Amino acid sequence: MIISSWNVNSVRARIDNIKSYLLKYKPDVLMMQEIKTEDVNFPYDDFASMDYESHVFGQKSYNGVAIISKGKLENVRTDLIKDKLKQSRIISAEIKYKKKIIQLINIYTPNGNPVDTEKYDYKKNWMDQLIKQLKSLSKKNSNIILAGDFNVIPAAEDVYNVKSFDDDALYRLEIRKKFREMLNLGFSDVYRHFNEDKEGYTFWDYMRGAWQKNNGMRIDHFLVSNSLIDLVKDININKDPRGREKPSDHTPIEIKLA
Repeated sequence: MIISSWNVNSVRARIDNIKSYLLKYKPDVLMMQEIKTEDVNFPYDDFASMDYESHVFGQKSYNGVAIISKGKLENVRTDLIKDKLKQSRIISAEIKYKKKIIQLINIYTPNGNPVDTEKYDYKKNWMDQLIKQLKSLSKKNSNIILAGDFNVIPAAEDVYNVKSFDDDALYRLEIRKKFREMLNLGFSDVYRHFNEDKEGYTFWDYMRGAWQKNNGMRIDHFLVSNSLIDLVKDININKDPRGREKPSDHTPIEIKLA
């Protein structure tokens, strides 16, 4: 089974690229972030024609998350976080795999910039609520796959020039500590589980030739419950879609389950 996560930066603007990706790489599940559309305008038919069912938590013009799957998903939820700004940033569902019920959680964490503003406070509060929910959910089901655009650079090796991000909301120490707090709940950062210090960028800005210069950062992640980590056989950062015409500024990350 291949489970993929991708900040698509507008599902309708990238629909051709997304369909090409699905045809070529055939993930069983794709968790999308920043779909930037309301539920009613989501391209359900495009994905249904490729045998994917769609579950959507959309929002007009901004944010939005969705999970599409070739297999049946159960207990779809969009209420895991009580968002005071009512932004669509989290969706979860359960999938059965090898006699296990796995909870998939797809997130789009607030960016938080500029720091020392209400946007940064919102990010901290949102992450605190996520951590609280993970503690609660883990007691009911120890098999969780948490993925998405975390907007967190976990360590210096995860960004092309760490000095320029010292006071950025993606790299501030208290934000990295919150990421570490999630791991300490019993999760593994799958990329680092397989790649101790290898570069693994998932995002390249549209500006200043970042893609061409490989000025990237690793802010999209898969965190998998330690109870499941032995089922994960590989993780891949698929750079192919980022090099296509009219790409998202993120590229898909994929895990393969045994």
